[in-house]
Amino acid sequence: MRRSAVERQLEILGEACSRLARIEPALLEMVQNLKFAIDLRNRIIHGYDAVDDEIVYLTVTEDLTALKSDLTQLLAARG
Repeated sequence: MRRSAVERQLEILGEACSRLARIEPALLEMVQNLKFAIDLRNRIIHGYDAVDDEIVYLTVTEDLTALKSDLTQLLAARG
């Protein structure tokens, strides 16, 4: 159940990042791991090669910190 919940949250995050990138494509270069979040969402949703639990774990514990930091700064700068 926890795995399903985490994967669902990553799907939502990836979709939000995808929409953000469509609105403002330059953010793909400015926001660290934005493309990674989008790609992970696609892998989870479409089941490409099956989802590796270890990669999901490492993503949540290590990679999302930079994405969160960049998005927080972006939101603060735009008020």
